[in-house]
Amino acid sequence: MIAAPHTSNWDGFWMLAAAGLYQIKLKWMGKKSLTDHALGGLVRWLGCVPVDRTSASDVVEQMAAAFADADRMILAIAPEGTRARAGEWKSGYYRIAMAAGVPLIVSVLDYGSRTIRIDGIIQPTGDYEADLPRIQAHYAGAEGRHAGRFSVGEAPGEEPSGGEIPPEDKG
Repeated sequence: MIAAPHTSNWDGFWMLAAAGLYQIKLKWMGKKSLTDHALGGLVRWLGCVPVDRTSASDVVEQMAAAFADADRMILAIAPEGTRARAGEWKSGYYRIAMAAGVPLIVSVLDYGSRTIRIDGIIQPTGDYEADLPRIQAHYAGAEGRHAGRFSVGEAPGEEPSGGEIPPEDKG
């Protein structure tokens, strides 16, 4: 699940709250150290999938293995990779979906309209450069909690790009 915009620590709380309301067991990636203590079981219960960043295998491989080990899993990933303004989205969410053989669920946390919505499902083709505009079109006009921090790849100071969402990407 693509979880964007991500401009505040509150975003994770609201996504988990919405998932709880609809009784969806949402997973998210966290540093392995978050689960290596007395409250680690609680952190896992809250949805953390621990990631060992010191491991020889990379995060994409670890998440693909987590998908393979699960009967069912919805993994929320913020493509910006940071709460600060990012000029470009990271491609890890896409590479994980490709490695795991799963579709991308487009979720939009829009503070402007005070909504959280599922806006479509996209099956990645393997051509990231071609798929990225289709994905980002779903976020046209969406606002993060902190104005100016959300970007769909535009240059600083440029208006957010968008466009028509292809019918096959509508949910």
